[in-house]
Amino acid sequence: MSSPTSSSSELLLKNRFLGYLIWQSIPSTLIYILFSIFTPHFHFHQPQTPTTPSSSSSSSSSLWPLLLTLFSFLTFHLSNLIFSSSLSHLSSPFPHLPASPLLLSTRFLRFLFVPGGPPPSPDFRSRAKLSLTFFIFVAASAFSAALSLCGLRGFDADHDGFWVIGRVGLRGFFVGSLFGLHYVFKRRWILQFPIIQRPPYFSFKMGIPSASGRALKLSVIAFLFSAILLWILPLPLKGSIATGGFLSEQIFFSIGCFAVFLCWELTHHLHQVIHTKRSVFAPPKGSAAAETNPSEHLLSALEESNPTSLLRYLAYLDICMVSENNVDTWRRAAFFEETGETYKRVIVVCLRPLEHLASTLGEGLGNSVDKAAQLSNQLSSPTDVRLDSKYLEQLNNFQLYAWCSRTVASLTACSRKEDKFGVAQLSGSNAAVISTLISCLLAVENFMGKKTNLQSPNQLLGPAGIRWATANSSRVDVAAGKRRNGPVNSKAYAIADVLKNSIYQVVSAFHDEMLAGSKASLLEKDWITSEKPFFGSREMLIQKLRLFLDFRAT
Repeated sequence: MSSPTSSSSELLLKNRFLGYLIWQSIPSTLIYILFSIFTPHFHFHQPQTPTTPSSSSSSSSSLWPLLLTLFSFLTFHLSNLIFSSSLSHLSSPFPHLPASPLLLSTRFLRFLFVPGGPPPSPDFRSRAKLSLTFFIFVAASAFSAALSLCGLRGFDADHDGFWVIGRVGLRGFFVGSLFGLHYVFKRRWILQFPIIQRPPYFSFKMGIPSASGRALKLSVIAFLFSAILLWILPLPLKGSIATGGFLSEQIFFSIGCFAVFLCWELTHHLHQVIHTKRSVFAPPKGSAAAETNPSEHLLSALEESNPTSLLRYLAYLDICMVSENNVDTWRRAAFFEETGETYKRVIVVCLRPLEHLASTLGEGLGNSVDKAAQLSNQLSSPTDVRLDSKYLEQLNNFQLYAWCSRTVASLTACSRKEDKFGVAQLSGSNAAVISTLISCLLAVENFMGKKTNLQSPNQLLGPAGIRWATANSSRVDVAAGKRRNGPVNSKAYAIADVLKNSIYQVVSAFHDEMLAGSKASLLEKDWITSEKPFFGSREMLIQKLRLFLDFRAT
């Protein structure tokens, strides 16, 4: 049985989806009306010879064009509804990686010809399901484009109109599949949360020019490819070049492609705006729940939802906003309640993605503490280093790591003045935050090729007892040059920058206490956990923290 908080969270996503479907119909209707007003003369079918209507059939003949127009309008909206629903089903904030066509075909052939084999792994099933979702989206885009162009063209019952509708629908199916493939391979289905949260109307308005430009480019390319398809069609569908309506048909199809792609680009942009808007996971201020336990809605969304669901991402965005800003100070003050249980739950749920990233990179690249992994990495040539797709998938999840890192750093820095009961220090959360942030930073730097070597304390001390970072404290891995120009490496640099800024935020807030503890040999006791870190060793974490304390960590 689901809890009330989980039911309200699910209702939030349903309301957003229904609101998205309602709002997307508005630009679609405007585009259909504008297309009908400015292109009324593109009737490229041969009109029938007019006959004198009788008095009995005059009313039915006047009603029939109105019914056809209404049917075309509903067909156009139905096609956009199909595209909008498939786009919403495909979109996800987590950058999943699908199974490759070669892997799918290999597993399918093994299933057919090798009965009784081992069952597929859960990871393969999830990737195969995503590949099937991609295929469904491309098919829905193709079918939707065919319906949209037929709806824009209009329907009639004469012989020439039948072949024209078939030709337009076939070309629309082709250009729709091209758009779907472009959408999938460009990974536009990943929800990108904006850095600055603006009102939805303003965000949607600012994206209209870019959506129009992209729709124009895609429609030109699609029209050129569909012209090639038209050339190779059989004669009944190809039509006669000598007819006077051939040029009108091409002009209609080019404008129709732009109208359809403009609808889809605006739908995509509207979906991004609505689903990435911040949600407040808190009871109304002044209510009984706000007085007793105002953090329960947020913690339930963080702990009970699917790790890759949109609901959890919205909860992480909300907690990051509460931790960094001074708008809802009453919600942040509720984290530092007397028992300390709420604060520990918040820190644990925010450190979990960073811990997973550090451990995943440590398994893939070899933890520097593991001597066997070190020897294996040294003996292997740079061309033999192969990163599994799951490590690339983790690094692509930048926005979640940024929220978690900024949240724990802001809460730790705020605890110096706002933590009246000292729950951050007494619960060991401060040490867990610094240890996890440094361990994750070492793992990311190791991925980028920067290998940190342990230095003795005497090597770190300069004249007059000043501690300096040695120039050879790190070495660049040769294998990093193989992926230096790759797209994932830029994500690694961005994650490393966020982690460094977060550590410096905590160090700046507690610099005097850390400096005094360093002189009294209490730095590692108060700020580094005694447990084995997820990446590196405890000595490496202490050395890295001393570099941050001297503001020399680069």
